[in-house]
Amino acid sequence: MQQTTRVSSRRVLSSVATLLGNALCPCDVPRQSFTTYSPQELQKSRKHSIPGDLVTWGSLGFCRTSRFAAGFTPLQRKPLNSIIDLERTKDRPVEDLINIWDDFHLGRGHIGTFMKAKLYHLLEQRAANCRYFVIPLWRGSGYTTMFAQVQMPHVLFTGLEDYKARGTQAAPYFTVSYYTEFAEKDLVLIRGDVVFTSKISDSEAQWLLETMQSFYLNDNRYKLVERFNRETRDFEFKDVLKALDMPIL
Repeated sequence: MQQTTRVSSRRVLSSVATLLGNALCPCDVPRQSFTTYSPQELQKSRKHSIPGDLVTWGSLGFCRTSRFAAGFTPLQRKPLNSIIDLERTKDRPVEDLINIWDDFHLGRGHIGTFMKAKLYHLLEQRAANCRYFVIPLWRGSGYTTMFAQVQMPHVLFTGLEDYKARGTQAAPYFTVSYYTEFAEKDLVLIRGDVVFTSKISDSEAQWLLETMQSFYLNDNRYKLVERFNRETRDFEFKDVLKALDMPIL
């Protein structure tokens, strides 16, 4: 497993410069604010169990392993119709769709969550201009820096050190896929797959997903994403640590 390292803002900044060079991106996105669904409220509203035959109980798609796989192709995501029966679920209310999605992923070693479609579109818009970011993953008395590649409808998380060593050939530790088939219901389903269990745990993957989204969807945090992609020389990793209430080592 990648060792937890104590890294300074300057070391991460040097890595950023190496990865991104002086490339800039036009990230002029207006300030917006949206609300999200409350899973607790939706759970309270659940009155009937969801028939199991609405879920396609097939293979889960991505392989979970402790070794780097040769020829790994993370962007070949599993089609949504191979997970749930789209024809039978298309007329279901949002609450039922969320319950079906949650039930399928419960206890299966994968992450199943959701977001509003208007939030997804904001994430997609911002990611189109600013595709990369670094997130510290706290472990014990230090942190491991994760490199996020946000290429909607996919997100790849790789250890920064692995990405520096392997570049685009570095296999991701954790992949995320967004499904927009129910966008007209203001619902986007999200599936996360931990590819290398020796590198990252399911709970860490869940935290990374939520944290990445917060940096792209929160206006103040997104300024750091813009700076990382557009003004690399002015980017300070300690600002990310402060935003996450993590100590500056």
